[in-house]
Amino acid sequence: MTKKFILKILLAGEGGVGKTTLLHRFVDGKFSGETRMTIGVEFFLKEVEINSNHCTLQLWDFGGQQRFRFLLESYVLGAKGALLLFDLTRPITLEKLEQWVEICRKNDPDLPILFLGTKTDLVDDIMVDDDYALEFKEAFDLFDYLKVSSKSGDNVNNVFGLLTKKILERQNY
Repeated sequence: MTKKFILKILLAGEGGVGKTTLLHRFVDGKFSGETRMTIGVEFFLKEVEINSNHCTLQLWDFGGQQRFRFLLESYVLGAKGALLLFDLTRPITLEKLEQWVEICRKNDPDLPILFLGTKTDLVDDIMVDDDYALEFKEAFDLFDYLKVSSKSGDNVNNVFGLLTKKILERQNY
């Protein structure tokens, strides 16, 4: 028998790392290079089937700018997992990871967070190597690290599948 789940998933990271673009690629199957800055929080829904479980993913896209941070803590309640993104071409987007982890784990210190390096299609501009990124993964107890391109679609579905499986495992389903 198919079980049904509604899973709240947060997308966090500095402004411009590609959170909204990743969501458009995942939800609509299209790359949009024209996304605007997210003001506060945006909300997306996507139905997926994982191991005979029907899951409705509630995807909460957090605005990355500092001026929206105060809003975010009220939105994390009930979250089952998170994606924490940084831009492989801009090392500065790694500087505030600890803040993002604290926001995401405010109500659940063990919340599964998948660490994502974005914009792998910009091969000549990549400035963060895997070893350096893995240091952050370990330091903040993030359950895995993957690289993704919203433009090419590389790893996009895999990212959401991996996080959803982790959430279901944690809930013993």
